[in-house]
Amino acid sequence: MAKPAILAVDDDADVLRAIERDLRRHYGDRYRIITAPSGPAALELLAKIRQRNEPVALFLVDHRMPQMNGVEFLSAAIKDFPDAARVLLTAYADTEAAIRAINEIRLNHYLLKPWDPPEQNLYPVLDDLLEAWQQHYRPAFEGIRVVGTRWSSRSYELRDFLERNQIPYRWLDVANTGGDAEVKRVVDSLGPADERKLPVMILEDGTRLCEPTVAEVAQHLGLRTRSDTDYYDVVIIGGGPAGLAAAVYGASEGLKSVIVEREAPGGQAGLSSLIENYLGFPSGVSGSDLTRRAVTQARRFGAEILAPQEAIGVRAQENYKVITLADKSELSCQALLIATGVQWRMLKVPGMERLNGAGVYYGGSATEALSCRDETVYIVGGANSAGQAAMNFSRYAREVVMLVRGASLSITMSKYLIDDIEKTPNIRVECGKQVVEAHGDDHLEAISITCAETGNVEKVPAGYLFVFIGAEPRTEWLDGFIERDARGFILTGDALIHDGKSPKTWTFDRPPGLLETSRPGVFAVGDVRCGSIKRVASGVGEGSIAIQLVHQYLAKA
Repeated sequence: MAKPAILAVDDDADVLRAIERDLRRHYGDRYRIITAPSGPAALELLAKIRQRNEPVALFLVDHRMPQMNGVEFLSAAIKDFPDAARVLLTAYADTEAAIRAINEIRLNHYLLKPWDPPEQNLYPVLDDLLEAWQQHYRPAFEGIRVVGTRWSSRSYELRDFLERNQIPYRWLDVANTGGDAEVKRVVDSLGPADERKLPVMILEDGTRLCEPTVAEVAQHLGLRTRSDTDYYDVVIIGGGPAGLAAAVYGASEGLKSVIVEREAPGGQAGLSSLIENYLGFPSGVSGSDLTRRAVTQARRFGAEILAPQEAIGVRAQENYKVITLADKSELSCQALLIATGVQWRMLKVPGMERLNGAGVYYGGSATEALSCRDETVYIVGGANSAGQAAMNFSRYAREVVMLVRGASLSITMSKYLIDDIEKTPNIRVECGKQVVEAHGDDHLEAISITCAETGNVEKVPAGYLFVFIGAEPRTEWLDGFIERDARGFILTGDALIHDGKSPKTWTFDRPPGLLETSRPGVFAVGDVRCGSIKRVASGVGEGSIAIQLVHQYLAKA
C-alpha cells in the first residue's frame, strides 16, 4: 500500500522548493511528498492518484495563483478526496478569503507566509491535522476485521464500540461477496459454524471471536477495565467532556485520579460529527477529535481511564466513598465526582425497540454514515444534535429529511446550524411531524408519520431512522445515596436547601457548595446535574471548577 500523500501546490518555484524541503524533512518517512506548480497541474496529478486508489492526507496550497486560485483548487480537489486536510498559504491581504473558505469548503487552517521557522509555525499545525486524519484513515490492512450483516444489531453494537474507542477496523458485509474480493475471501474462509455465529471479529493474529460481547472484545484488545490500585484521591464516574476536564485538572494538580467510563470516552459529545461553536476551533472540531485530544491530555498528566467499565453502586464508609464496579471490584476515594451525562431518550412507538440497531439508531452514529450513501435518511428531532447529524449525513445520503415536532427549528436550534441546513440542498425540514410507527421484519423498511396540522398519517419507505428527542440521566445506581429530582438529575448547591435547612445526609456546618451534592465530598458536573447548561463548553467548565472544590473539601475533611 502506497504511503499517504501530502500535496503542495504553489506557482512560485522557489517557494515550492522550500515547502517540499520542509515537508520531506519532517514527514518524508511517513508520507509521500508531491508537488505541483499550478492548480490544473495538481488536478492532473490527483486524477492519476485516484486511478491508483491511493490516499491523500493533506493539501497545502498557495491561494494567489494564476489560472486557478487556492480556494478554487481545493473546491475541485475535495470532490475526489473529501477527507483530506486542507491548509491554505496566504498573504495578510488574503485573510478574508481564507475565512470565507472555512465556511465554503471547510478549510482546516490557513498559514501566513513566511512560515519560518517551520518547527514553530508549520509543523505543529500539520502534525495536529495529520494526526486527526490518521484517526479516520482506513487503509487496506490485515488488522482487525468485523464480519457481519448490515442489518444486524449485534454487528452494529460491535462496530459502534470500536468506532467510539477509536480502534481502527475493517467492516466486511457478508452480503457484498459479489462486489468485494476481500469479503468473499474472508467469508469463504469461515466454516459453516462460524457463518451461523455472526458477527465474527478477526484479530490481527488471526484469532476469531464469534458473536463476541463488548467485554470479550475489550479483553482481547487489551483495553483497561481494572485499576492497579483500589484507592484514589478522586474517582470520576463518566468520561464525557466534564469528566475528562476534571481528570485533566485533577491529575495535573497532583490528585491521584481515575475515570470510570461505561462505554467509551467522549460521551454524547464524542458522537458529534462537528462542533462548530467550541472556543478556539474556528473551523469546528469533531467530537471524536476533541475526545482524542482530551484523553491524550488526561493520560499525559497521569490520570487513569477504565473503559468499558461501569459503576453499579456506591456507599459511604467513614470519610471515604466506595464504588462498586460491574465486575464486582471496588474503588475507594475521598472525593467522588459524578459526570455520567445523559442517555438518548427512547422513542416509544410500535416497532422501534424491535428494530433498534437494524435501521433505527439513537444518536448520529459515525458508524452508519458511510452506509447511508445514496439513501434517504430520516432524522427525528430539532435540537443542535439533530442538526449536526443532518449536516453530517448530507455528505453521503441522497436526501436527509428532518422530522420536527415543533413549529420551527428556531425554538431549539442554534442559528448557525439553521443557516447551514438552509444552505444544504439535500436536507428537507418538515415541521409539525412525528413518527408513530416503525415497520419491518429483520430491519427497518418503512415508517408512519403523522402531521400535527391535519392529523393525517402517511407511511413512507425508510431504511434509516436516527432519533434525537432529548436525553435523560441514568442515575438509578445512586438510589438512597444522594438526592435527585423527579427526572433523576442530581441536585447540587442551593437546590438542596429547603426552608433554610441542608439535607439529612449533610454532615458539615457549611451548606453544600456550588457543584456539591447532598453528601459532602460528592460532586456532580455536566449534563447529569440538575440545572446545568447542556453545552460542551459548560461541561468542561464545571469539570475544571469541581477540582477546586475537591481541593477545598480535602483540605478540611
